[in-house]
Amino acid sequence: MHITPRPLGLYLHIPFCRQKCAYCDFYSLSGQDARMDDYVDALCAHLTEAAPSASGHQIDTIYFGGGTPSLLGPKRLTTLLKTVSKRYHVAKDAEITLEANPESAGDWKALKTLRKAGFNRLSLGMQSASDAELQHIGRVHTMEQVTAAVEAARKARFENLSLDLIYGLPGQSAEQWQENLAAAVSLAPEHLSCYGLKVEPGTPLYARQAEEDLPDDEAQADMYLYTVEYLAQNGYAQYEISNFARPGRESRHNLKYWTLQEYAGFGPGAHSDFGGVRYAYEKDLEGYIHGVKHHMPLLSESERIPPLDRDTEWLMLGLRTVQGLDPREFESRFRRRFDCFLPFLNECCRAGYAVEEDGRWHLTPKGFLVSNRIIGGMLDALAEEKRRRAEATARGDFRVHLD
Repeated sequence: MHITPRPLGLYLHIPFCRQKCAYCDFYSLSGQDARMDDYVDALCAHLTEAAPSASGHQIDTIYFGGGTPSLLGPKRLTTLLKTVSKRYHVAKDAEITLEANPESAGDWKALKTLRKAGFNRLSLGMQSASDAELQHIGRVHTMEQVTAAVEAARKARFENLSLDLIYGLPGQSAEQWQENLAAAVSLAPEHLSCYGLKVEPGTPLYARQAEEDLPDDEAQADMYLYTVEYLAQNGYAQYEISNFARPGRESRHNLKYWTLQEYAGFGPGAHSDFGGVRYAYEKDLEGYIHGVKHHMPLLSESERIPPLDRDTEWLMLGLRTVQGLDPREFESRFRRRFDCFLPFLNECCRAGYAVEEDGRWHLTPKGFLVSNRIIGGMLDALAEEKRRRAEATARGDFRVHLD
């Protein structure tokens, strides 16, 4: 009897960067180039040690994120990818993504080496087309380097290219954002990620936010709605709150996060959802290297979640996507009725925040702007349904349960 292996995504966190950006709260370190070789050795050792646990899986996505993974250079990156290919069952059509900053991705020969090694998707952190904006938020590249990196990627025959952009930057006008978006589209990427600026605690931008001219929520909302409309007009379909793609070019790896598929992360700060357990490693480069050496990389969190208790995640993540929620999947997966959400969803529908199409419920662009409030309302409805079921069970009345 042939058993089809289950799909699994791998995430490799590369915490090195040339300079920490003013807005960034991801785990990354500058000035640690001397530790790159030891870190790559640790990652290879960890990947090798963990491989048996994935023996029943097929790797269909691999994502090198950071930090700035391209700073490792082709040789180290190829070593890591070869370790994965040797130790894991990697699908022939696996999506293999490398994040890169434009200033570290302008050498087409280096990119060609990476493509031949197996990388087939490149994600460039463009962020803005304005050199002044880039400099203000601590980016070390220029728009000229963005263009050069895209040209190098195409010359190296990368056919799946993504650009990251941020709207709502300090002092940014609606017109400037529109120019940035047009500049990105003119480079003809297959995928665009457009994120509203969030001022996170602990970042340099947070410390000086009182001095910054930050666009307010209404201005950011206008930028977002313009983005959705403009990208649709230019052939980029929205498939998640912040993500847009040409047909068939959605990020297969990121879709795993939003659809509760399994993924395993490696490196300090990397998260996993694998084997029914959610866990993450400590954000500590030296601690990770030392932990792998002694076969005990330290976890910052670990939680086993029974499948029937993942309804909250399913709702929260599903509402981030244009595909939205399938009531039939909810009922079969969690053994409770979807009807408890209908009064609230119908209210959202009347307000223009949600629609029902082909039996599925999803948010509109207007709804995505208030998605946190909508998710809160859905979770309140779910909590009330669970309370009613608990009371019915206590009374011995099982009629509210699914057949």
